[in-house]
Amino acid sequence: MKPAAARALLTVVLGAAALTVWWPLWFLFFGTLTPADELAATIGPALSGAASGAARWQLLPSWPTLQPLAGLLLDTPQFFAMFWNSCLQVFPQLLGQLCLGTPAAWALSRLRFRGRQFWMGLYILLMLLPFQVTMVPNYLVLDRLGLLDTHWALILPGCFSAFPVFVMARGFDAVPHALLEAAALDGAGPVRAFWHIGLPLGTPGILSAMVLAFLEGWNAIEQPMTFLRNPARWPLSLYLASAAGLDGTGLAAAMAASLVMLTPAVLIFRFGQPYLELGIQASGLKE
Repeated sequence: MKPAAARALLTVVLGAAALTVWWPLWFLFFGTLTPADELAATIGPALSGAASGAARWQLLPSWPTLQPLAGLLLDTPQFFAMFWNSCLQVFPQLLGQLCLGTPAAWALSRLRFRGRQFWMGLYILLMLLPFQVTMVPNYLVLDRLGLLDTHWALILPGCFSAFPVFVMARGFDAVPHALLEAAALDGAGPVRAFWHIGLPLGTPGILSAMVLAFLEGWNAIEQPMTFLRNPARWPLSLYLASAAGLDGTGLAAAMAASLVMLTPAVLIFRFGQPYLELGIQASGLKE
């Protein structure tokens, strides 16, 4: 095959893959600009389960409008309450992972002590266990501590998550051992080496772990459904299903809410993508 033909074929294949990825975003963005009655007529039958009528989707709305977005931002205080709940639950988790997980990752990566391999294997095991396995033990512990149906029921388990520790430990593995030996010869102890060498050089791994932890916490569904009974404490991820309704009457509001909820995650991923890539690259480096 000629190089020009190969490039053309590759362009077509990659373009088709890009359209597949972009289609849900196109669906969401223009669904937000579509009037509620038009959404109910086009894709409403797919949600209401009506016997008559077939669902269809238009590439562009007939009459674009900002009414669903304006109604969500101006006339839906419940949305802002749940948005605040999401911030109140996610950002303390990130702070806890930063304060607790970073020293633990440094210890597992650079300190040599008895039982290190056991603890590292335990972290990997906890990271691989799905939430359905740890749900009952977490529920019993939170119930004994009296933290069920509070924001702490999501914050505390998130602060001690094993996945950020694993990611940051792989980033700390890229710190040159010779640099740590030179610092030790100059009189730097473990804490000083961690503060002045580990943190600056391990920043890509730390930030990549924070980006992934934010995306996981922001989109969490099972944890708040299990640990929170009061809808007043629900995060934004639980608002979308209730906004659409079983009959699809609130579909326009759900589209607008999905777009607003997606915005912080997209922005953080966009500006954190370079650090995420550097963290992934550092995790594959060995001295």
